[in-house]
Amino acid sequence: RFKTRFFDQRMKLASKRHILEFFSRAALFGAMFVALSLSNARAAELVMFEQTGCAWCKAFDREIAPIYGKTEEGLRAPLRRVDSSRAVPPDLAFIETERLTPLFVLVDRGREIGRIRGYPGEDHFWGLLGELMKKLDASTTGGERAQLFEKIVRAND
Repeated sequence: RFKTRFFDQRMKLASKRHILEFFSRAALFGAMFVALSLSNARAAELVMFEQTGCAWCKAFDREIAPIYGKTEEGLRAPLRRVDSSRAVPPDLAFIETERLTPLFVLVDRGREIGRIRGYPGEDHFWGLLGELMKKLDASTTGGERAQLFEKIVRAND
């Protein structure tokens, strides 16, 4: 009878230990998921400060906006529009705004990488944006972001 009671007690302890181990692992994976989600939430984006009636903003909307989200640059740094006549959103408070519109500011993880003042036309815009993307690559250790992006692009081809 003692062996049976000892065996039952031991099984209960083993079950409790496995349950605790399972939940601690689940909590660890949950915390990792949340941390990764939060770090991606502050990834690169191209912030466009615009205002109503801006002729150059309309030119950008005609020439670039329809295709921007489909380009490599648009996938790496999605376009985010901000009305310059309103208060700057709290998460962009670090950006020094200007009266000139459009103003394009490439940001990554709460810091400004660079800016394009005005809309210089389609050809010049892509060239200037390419320079900003190079700065973005240089701002990450060893160009890891660019390498990861290239892998994703190759996998989708």
